[in-house]
Amino acid sequence: MNDVSGKANSTLKLTPQYDEANPVSAEEVSAYLLQHPEFFTQHPELLERLKIPHALKGSVSLVEIQSEQLRKKVRQQNFKLNQLIGIARQNEKIYRVYTDLNVQLLTCKSVPEIQLKLEEVLQEELDLASVTLRLFSGPHALPELQRRLFVEKRFKNSPFFFGRLSQHERQLLFGEDIAESAALILLGDKQEIGLIAVGSRDPSHFTPDMDTLLLKQLQQVLNIVIPDLLRY
Repeated sequence: MNDVSGKANSTLKLTPQYDEANPVSAEEVSAYLLQHPEFFTQHPELLERLKIPHALKGSVSLVEIQSEQLRKKVRQQNFKLNQLIGIARQNEKIYRVYTDLNVQLLTCKSVPEIQLKLEEVLQEELDLASVTLRLFSGPHALPELQRRLFVEKRFKNSPFFFGRLSQHERQLLFGEDIAESAALILLGDKQEIGLIAVGSRDPSHFTPDMDTLLLKQLQQVLNIVIPDLLRY
């Protein structure tokens, strides 16, 4: 009973409004972070979006963590940039080597001189393990059966092959020289006149997705020089 009116108390039941926002107070945020000091370790991406005054003190402040993250990103970007610069310089060197090689091949007077020039440039300047020029005719020609094997197996869809050879193929082309992976170039415009085989010590050096621009230029030069020397 109500002491003043003499009427019974009535209870007003409030139904929660779930569609209304329940704002979190600053004290609740502070309490949560104090109870979960690992929060920003688990969500480092939030640090980049926070603006923290430098007045904070402590063992490691959020500003210091944010700064360290930025420094880490700068180091990573510098590392990637240096990698790209290194690749660009290496590509420039390779381009210059092949350009000079093509010019020198145009002055060769015999097939043995071409073989020697290929060895000098590709092995000494590009540090490749081995290189050989095998013609399909002449005193040191690749046997007819082996020639058909290479043409049908390795040059079925392209005049270039990059990858690993069978032990028999390596022995046939390189003898005892190293060729853990190889690049093969079929020579000849009007007819097949031979092939160049280049071997690497690295099994992953020559891969099927390699660009053929520089090797195509080498192929075109030899397709001009060798038939003239052989009187084709």
